Amino acid sequence: MSARPRAAWPLVAVFTTGYLAAYLLPTVVGRLSAGLGLSPTEAGLVGSTLLLSSATAGFTLASRVERHGPRRLAGLGLLLMITGYGGDALTTLVPLVVAGAVVGGLGSGTATAVAAAGIAAQRDPHRTSTLGLLSVSATAGALYLTIPHLGGGHATPLAAIAVVAALVWPATRRLPDAYGPGRPVEPAEVTGVRLPHRRSGTVLAATMLCWSLAQNALWGVSGRIGLTQAGLTEVTVGMVFAAGLGAGLLGVLGAGALGARLGRAVPIGAGTAVIACCIVASSSARGLVSFASGEILWNVFYPVVLSYLIGLSASLDPRGRWAVLAGSASSLGVACGPLTGSLLSEYAGYRGMGLVLCTLLLLIAAPMTAVALHTAGRPLVPGSIRRRGGAAAAVAAGRAGASSALLPQIGVPEQEVAEIPISSRAKRRRKVLAS
Repeated sequence: MSARPRAAWPLVAVFTTGYLAAYLLPTVVGRLSAGLGLSPTEAGLVGSTLLLSSATAGFTLASRVERHGPRRLAGLGLLLMITGYGGDALTTLVPLVVAGAVVGGLGSGTATAVAAAGIAAQRDPHRTSTLGLLSVSATAGALYLTIPHLGGGHATPLAAIAVVAALVWPATRRLPDAYGPGRPVEPAEVTGVRLPHRRSGTVLAATMLCWSLAQNALWGVSGRIGLTQAGLTEVTVGMVFAAGLGAGLLGVLGAGALGARLGRAVPIGAGTAVIACCIVASSSARGLVSFASGEILWNVFYPVVLSYLIGLSASLDPRGRWAVLAGSASSLGVACGPLTGSLLSEYAGYRGMGLVLCTLLLLIAAPMTAVALHTAGRPLVPGSIRRRGGAAAAVAAGRAGASSALLPQIGVPEQEVAEIPISSRAKRRRKVLAS
């Protein structure tokens, strides 16, 4: 699949739809509690069920996207989203709402798996993931501004997700039947049974699970913090969320402009530390200024770090298996987030919950940064060394005393290699004898 914008936009649209339910989680959980008479913990459990279903679909499809075809899977996923979330919007029976959340979550996970595999196949996965996060942040921000004015009840946010899936469904016809890698790959990368970079990929998937759990533990109860602890109205909380997602757009644009200048380790490590501090500030808010400051600053850094994590996971395997597995582990953390946030806030209070989540993020920042520093995955920029030996050969040549000016540099377009036919001596002798 080409990395050109006109070829990537259907992939960005599917990415946006797959992530939308997680972005709208606070208002979905809040509306389930208010509209169906569920307790905060019960509403959080329904939200966790939805996202756990999404993670299950991702783990199931981790190595099967190519087998079944991105176009077919994306269409199926969006149809499941329309059926599940649309059905939830039409009923008030809790068992049916839970069943619809499971079906819709399967659709979200399927769309996310297709998008993750497609991003890994791009020549510049960081750029495509940045476009996807930019799109989903803008869509969610617009919905946070609109939903409070469309009436109460649980139906509105769920119907909004179903409508977006219906609007994106025609775009799935523009997806290819199979993804092609965006760069030349070694035969072992394509045909090997074992996943490449297994240790680094496992560490990355485990830490992304914890990272996403911490983010969504706060995100799942942010609405209740604004309403109960900060004393704000639903309209004001929605405006704060929309402002946060709007600031997130600036963060995503900044990540796209920054690109590979600082590598991946600095944005991931330092960004995670800043997010940890923002979680403490937001969970301790007692008024509009403190609540808005914590939420907006947090939403600036969250998509920045996430874009680099997606790019890092995509660099581990050009077939997209680590991208899907790490994304599914992240979805599992997202699924456990609302229930974790509800339980922590119930037993430790909102501030205690923030301190626990801050500690968790600071603990996992080190291994995430180590993976970014030491993984020999694909660089962020195109034009990297792609011939046999690659960067390792360049380093070895440098150690042998070769001039650095003679070594191919990262980011520099490579020269074309001309094939010269060579006729062997034995072949010429057979031609003479035949004549």
